[in-house]
Amino acid sequence: MSKKNIVSIEDRIPKLKQARKKKANRRLIFYLSIFFFLIAIIVYLQSPLSHIKTINVEGNGFIANEKIIEYSNLTTNTNIWTIDQHEIEKAIRKDPIVESVSVERSLPWTVNIDVKEQRVIGYISKDMMYYPILGNGEILKEAGESFRGDAPLFFDFEEEEYLQRMAAELEALPQDILDVISEVHWDPAEDNKNNILLYMNDGYTVKGTIRNFADRMEVYPSIVSQLDPEDRGIIHIGVGVYFESFNENDENENEESESNPETDGHPVTED
Repeated sequence: MSKKNIVSIEDRIPKLKQARKKKANRRLIFYLSIFFFLIAIIVYLQSPLSHIKTINVEGNGFIANEKIIEYSNLTTNTNIWTIDQHEIEKAIRKDPIVESVSVERSLPWTVNIDVKEQRVIGYISKDMMYYPILGNGEILKEAGESFRGDAPLFFDFEEEEYLQRMAAELEALPQDILDVISEVHWDPAEDNKNNILLYMNDGYTVKGTIRNFADRMEVYPSIVSQLDPEDRGIIHIGVGVYFESFNENDENENEESESNPETDGHPVTED
């Protein structure tokens, strides 16, 4: 029995040595793989392979892509792993028209910048240039040579206080009503500096006041729906709501009728 056991162990020794050798080889291959993988990562990070190749800008309508990329300070020489997303977002938000922004990596070489702009509620013309007005009444410094037509033009707002108040009222309007307004004129009187006159894209004129303008103007679609599509005139939304038709034969009579709307105006029902 003892002789048989000794022979059995001696037979197994080569197999044990071979198993240990295979295990050592596998361990060596594993460590070498990790080593070369780390070397590859270092080479990748130090080479142009890790540089940004594409910068996608989305959500912007007014501010140009190039301007946003300039704020971000990103270039095709920027390593995609070294960018500070929060710092880039902070830099882009410095532009007054930017309400919010998010920056994300899209591996291997792309950075996505998603911008949400503040609402432009109007434009003011100065020296043949058109300056956007935000909902807080701020007039942007960057102007365009042509009128975009996506918001009304402001006229005669010589006092900043009333410009800001009117801007806040337009900011509160639904977009579909704001889109119908073509021009906003400040028309102050001695007894009421809040008077305004609006020219609409659908051909009507609106007279009202800055005070509570947004609330009163929300009924505009309902008012227009009650009018004869062929008729044009002034819709008053001040103390009361009524329609004053233009007199095609005598404009002077029409101007006199504005001073006595109770006899010549057509009342309109507010829905």
